[in-house]
Amino acid sequence: MSNEPVKPRNSDAVSAKADSDGALPQAKTSTSEDVAAFVAKARALSPHAPGAKGRLIFALDATMSRQPTWDMACALQADMFREAAVLGSLDIRLVYYRGYDECRASGWISDSGRLATLMSKIDCRGGDTQIGKVLTEARREAVASGVRAVVFVGDAMEEKVDELCAKAGELGMLKVPVFLFQEGDDAVAEQAFREIARLTGGAWCRFDPGAAAQLRDLLRAAAAYAAGGREALKLSKATSGAAKLIGQMK
Repeated sequence: MSNEPVKPRNSDAVSAKADSDGALPQAKTSTSEDVAAFVAKARALSPHAPGAKGRLIFALDATMSRQPTWDMACALQADMFREAAVLGSLDIRLVYYRGYDECRASGWISDSGRLATLMSKIDCRGGDTQIGKVLTEARREAVASGVRAVVFVGDAMEEKVDELCAKAGELGMLKVPVFLFQEGDDAVAEQAFREIARLTGGAWCRFDPGAAAQLRDLLRAAAAYAAGGREALKLSKATSGAAKLIGQMK
């Protein structure tokens, strides 16, 4: 796949490959029993093989309200690669949504300069959240090529939370934690993000609007996990962010 974003058809997929595979079946409403079963299966799965190259999906809400954070992420993404380089190696796949039903994904990128160039060409546009498509893309890639973690940065959730939780449960079964970093204090988003984190064995953290240092620390911690797993996260220089993630992960 090209390293430039690919526009999908109007479906739950976000890349050309996803088009050929087809979207996931319509998610059904989760019950407490479903959630418990997902979590139990996730905990029973074996961890990622040590020494394997880490793959991280870096997902961003690129709707209009996100422009300041998008600009921050552009400036900070190189820190993720630097942190990962100390502990292992890392490929990143950028996924973002914006505008009307637009959700795109890049190819796998192993160079911070290429990722920065790609991100600098993207502007934010008004539209609703499309977190479900992000989770679907993460699941597809986890099955196709392996994904160690998903990072999502956003401030809102405007979808059916039970459908998102069903998708999150599938990621949990595949042992792919989702780290959700919320800007601001929207209560609806927080409730959904916390549940997605719980179902996937990941973590939720809030950072203050415009707080570059907080976001940098969280992104570096997530990159450390993707590059080397839980032990690498414990060794991460992003001590504050690492502590926040470790404290929540099961």
